[in-house]
Amino acid sequence: MSRIGRMCGGPSSTQPATAEIQAITDQVKSQLEEKTNKKYPIFKAVEFKSQVVAGTNYFIKVQVGDDDFIHIRVFESLPHENKPVALHDYQTDKSRQDELAYF
Repeated sequence: MSRIGRMCGGPSSTQPATAEIQAITDQVKSQLEEKTNKKYPIFKAVEFKSQVVAGTNYFIKVQVGDDDFIHIRVFESLPHENKPVALHDYQTDKSRQDELAYF
């Protein structure tokens, strides 16, 4: 059986955010605002890690203020499951320097 893409396992190295990652981030903004009961005028993906599981976990550093960042974990299911991306967890009160770690 051949595998396409990376094998399942640990998170990738940290990479600069791409347009695709910003699109994923935008899709979960309202979920995060509901959970934190805040509105974020800035919601810019800065960098991310990905982890291939039965789908993909994305760990994304998001700029929400001048020097205010949030780390979010977003799950994207396999394409044939046809489910929207989902915010699975988040960490507030982060800075630009804080390393993205598994959470």
